[in-house]
Amino acid sequence: MSSAESSFDIVSKMDMQELNNAINQAEKEIGTRFDFKNSKSKIAIEKEELVIVSDDEFKLQNVLDILYSKMAKRGISLKNLDYGKVEPASSQTVRQRIKLKQGIDQDNAKKINILIRDSKLKVKSQIQGDQIRVTGKNKDDLQQIIQLLRKEDIPLELQFLNFR
Repeated sequence: MSSAESSFDIVSKMDMQELNNAINQAEKEIGTRFDFKNSKSKIAIEKEELVIVSDDEFKLQNVLDILYSKMAKRGISLKNLDYGKVEPASSQTVRQRIKLKQGIDQDNAKKINILIRDSKLKVKSQIQGDQIRVTGKNKDDLQQIIQLLRKEDIPLELQFLNFR
């Protein structure tokens, strides 16, 4: 990269500290709500997954609704959640595993590269592992790429870092 060029990175990461805070708040609310009295509902993070357990599918959905509202308040997008099936679990409960998507997968990286190329702006984009580096001489072009990608319906929450 020559000194005349500017760049930024496109990444997709979930803020795990904020997610933990949202889970703690959701569990506190579940603990105080009358409709959850004697409920076996709980939310846990196991590796790259959220695991939600509750008494039945209806309560599980209520747990998710509470969690979503806490996540929204903390600015965590629901786009990076990949839902598994609701399945029976131990002691008459149900469980749902929700994968936390971190990084930009190859399919979405290709889509983003095509969008950038089709914009006809004088920038280059390059997939680097699970992120994309965009470079160009004109900072305004880079800003336009960020605006373009914010408007597109990409199934991931994108962040734009290291703008220089």
